[in-house]
Amino acid sequence: MIYVTGDIHADMERFEGEAKKLKKGDTLLVCGDFGFIWEGKKAEQKILKKLGKMKYNICFIDGTHENFDLLKEYEVTEWNGGKVQNISGNLYHLMRGQVFEIEGLKIFTMGGGESPDIDLRFENNTWFRDEIPSPAELREGVENLEKNNSEIDIIVTHEPPAKIKSFLKLKEKDPVRITTLNQYLEEINNNAKFKKWYFGSLHTDKYISSSHTALFTHIVEAETGEQLKK
Repeated sequence: MIYVTGDIHADMERFEGEAKKLKKGDTLLVCGDFGFIWEGKKAEQKILKKLGKMKYNICFIDGTHENFDLLKEYEVTEWNGGKVQNISGNLYHLMRGQVFEIEGLKIFTMGGGESPDIDLRFENNTWFRDEIPSPAELREGVENLEKNNSEIDIIVTHEPPAKIKSFLKLKEKDPVRITTLNQYLEEINNNAKFKKWYFGSLHTDKYISSSHTALFTHIVEAETGEQLKK
């Protein structure tokens, strides 16, 4: 089975709770802000090895809270039809703009975003320019969708499409920051055929429609959206 969860931010509790129910050969997709690749110290490497030894695959897209300088040190290879970085054992980083085929399902991934508190961060310390997808990555995403006739089963992104972001931010007094990436995802939302779309950046667990779900702490079954019960 394939499952999806939201931002983890280097919190091991996600793997020590509901995720214990996952079986050998299952896959857990993480909608960005994985957070375990940050300092590069021995203690962190030990945790990454522990995660890689899980009986199921852990596959994360990047968000905005990653150390992209460290992430770039991992070799890019191919896994289930798309580009990945194998971090350790069964732990993979799914690259931007890729289409993977896992258990017969086509899964499109687009990590990255723009930190809402970007003005308070320091480059290459708490903020990395590479958090924002490059034009080449966005083009590759479009090309890979076109190769599949823009028909995908599951879409996993960190950021949501523009209209959904605006809708979810309606009650906030601060102006909503709609980025180029949000607009790009809105184009995909309007032109691609898909069954489910999951995103994590807004840190909320919310069923939006039969096809769109915001995730944070919940773990859901990818094909149905049904929450994994504790």
